[in-house]
Amino acid sequence: MTSHLSCPDCGRSYEDRWRCECGHPLDFAERPLPDGPAPGPSSFDARDGLWSFSEFLPVERRVSLGEGMTPLVESDEWNAQFKLEYVFPTGSFKDRGATTTLSRAAELGVDTVVEDSSGNAGAAIATYAARAGIDAEIYVPASVKQSKLRAIERAGATPVRVEGSRQDVTDACLSAGDSGDGWYASHAWNPAFFAGTATFAYETALQRDWDVPDAVVTPLGHGTLFLGAYSGFRALYDAGWTDRMPKLLGAQAAGYAPIAAELHDETAEESNDVADGIQIREPVQREAILRAIDDTDGDAIALGESVVADELTELHRNGFYTEPTCAVAPAALRAYRERGVLDADSDVVVPLTGSGLKQ
Repeated sequence: MTSHLSCPDCGRSYEDRWRCECGHPLDFAERPLPDGPAPGPSSFDARDGLWSFSEFLPVERRVSLGEGMTPLVESDEWNAQFKLEYVFPTGSFKDRGATTTLSRAAELGVDTVVEDSSGNAGAAIATYAARAGIDAEIYVPASVKQSKLRAIERAGATPVRVEGSRQDVTDACLSAGDSGDGWYASHAWNPAFFAGTATFAYETALQRDWDVPDAVVTPLGHGTLFLGAYSGFRALYDAGWTDRMPKLLGAQAAGYAPIAAELHDETAEESNDVADGIQIREPVQREAILRAIDDTDGDAIALGESVVADELTELHRNGFYTEPTCAVAPAALRAYRERGVLDADSDVVVPLTGSGLKQ
């Protein structure tokens, strides 16, 4: 049975819709939680990857490529644990949301999906749409990297290149969705996508024997992984499987840092074109991001281009072959320690979100 959606702002409910009539993002009307205590980590059956946590998921598994259970490894250079999200089927964490989003699309009998993306989400949606036998149109910036464009095309999806800003790309896609040309499989709006990215938290907790880190540092653009992590750790806590929430710390690109600017009343004069995957000036989930930061005593900071470029080089030298946007989170980890937000010995998990093979 397909789960219904509701608006947390005005209370309207829908069988399916990409946003509320009031303009607010929607969420699932009911949040599934398992009964009983957390199972022993050694006895937990994780062979179904992220779908092993089906008791937490409001979507049934219908479209899958065996995604999830990405490695969690120690990194002495950063005194942190890195979760290697770049080993997913399409090379980025966006597969977490793509599998749940296309599973919901399949539940609803959707024929065509549309999505707007700077690259990774588009490649993920295109690939999982191919797996589902659903047509896909992916709206991308005209300047999209060729490696990501090829991934979209080779999955059989139709890329629609749009001149102008990232917002122009979104507007063109929304126009197509509103005109009935496709079901909007948005990584920024669709609650099924966030249900998928919440599995990052479930896996992290399991791999740590249900022990929650002091903090998690993630890239922060639309908040796809940031809010997924918040939702996942909150669900674990509410289910009684863990006993606290981690501090959630966001890393934004200078020049595209509305959350950091609101928290610190700072406006950077420079821009950061290295971290192109999080160049979002108006995240649609802005209010939810700020609530998650407030609820976890978290923060968000903006980083310039040079420090992220240097961090990317350091990642590669240490065996972590990531794409450029990835480097913003470990760079932010250093900055948070320098600022005293984190102690030198704080227990921290950092997701490395995209593969260097996509450069």
